[in-house]
Amino acid sequence: MTVKKRDTLELSTGKVPGPAPKMRNVPLPWQSPKDAAEDKDAPARVAATVNSKGYLQADEDLAFLQSDDMRGVRLQLDFVKADQGLSDHDVKHTIVVFGSTRIPEPVAARTRLEKGRSKLDAQPDNAAFQQEVAIAKRVLARSRYYTIAQEFGDAVGRMKEIRDGGPIALMTGGGPGIMEAANRGAFDAGAKSIGLNITLPQEQFPNPYLTPGLCFRFHYFALRKMHFLNRARALVAFPGGYGTLDEMFETLTLVQTRKIAPLPIVLVGRAFWSRAVDFPYLVQEGVIDPEDKDLFCFAETSDEILQIIADWYAQAGDPLIEKPKTSHLRANNSKSSKEPIT
Repeated sequence: MTVKKRDTLELSTGKVPGPAPKMRNVPLPWQSPKDAAEDKDAPARVAATVNSKGYLQADEDLAFLQSDDMRGVRLQLDFVKADQGLSDHDVKHTIVVFGSTRIPEPVAARTRLEKGRSKLDAQPDNAAFQQEVAIAKRVLARSRYYTIAQEFGDAVGRMKEIRDGGPIALMTGGGPGIMEAANRGAFDAGAKSIGLNITLPQEQFPNPYLTPGLCFRFHYFALRKMHFLNRARALVAFPGGYGTLDEMFETLTLVQTRKIAPLPIVLVGRAFWSRAVDFPYLVQEGVIDPEDKDLFCFAETSDEILQIIADWYAQAGDPLIEKPKTSHLRANNSKSSKEPIT
């Protein structure tokens, strides 16, 4: 039973007490260790307990978190941290770019060739130097893809908002080479530039063209792969090695098996890809079906990549953007030599 008297709520047994203060006036018994006066060994025993591994709080015990038994928890953390970070930055849609870490910008490629030639001039018969120069020449020729990737990143950064709100963000593995080029284009355009790094035995650094807060470092390749495709609206693969091939074939397999919804897959550089992977041979040998070679398209320029993506979504009856924008980095006198979609 309650009665109200003079605007003060009271119980039949007296006034209702207010909220307890944040700090107690009288300490609780366990706030002080047992006094040595009561047991001379008590302080040492308490210290031994407090400093033991078992006393560590679970989320502060790195050895425990890194144990085999906690692998499931680590997998969840690997996914959730990046997912929360992307959501916090309102990233709903991405275009993912893969490509070699070993293809630098043309200036760097030219410098590498000049250094190789200097060494070869000093030792003309050195087979290792001969190979070094031969590779440097090819890398210099391939460095044009750095420029194309940068142009493409710039164009993605300037895309209009798409159907359910928000711009498309550019996502890469966050490393050097082609990934750096694509991130650089998006970064310079003032757009969100995302990198998904992976922890490796060797020390590594992300490229400098990533939006602060949008470069995530993963422990597990599997969770990194999941995030590459979780928000992906297109995959663009430039010439690359094992890592690029891995991501490309993973995506092709997921689309082939319809484990994920189909999305445009663009391979940049027909000459490179036709030699790196003989797709017609795979069809002839019966290890893939003829329709499987139609899961991707070839492109040679940034404009072609953009147009292929736009056309793919238009044919799907679900336009991604109103109209692809030409990168302002692309030279005015460059001519498009768009190849037919295959």
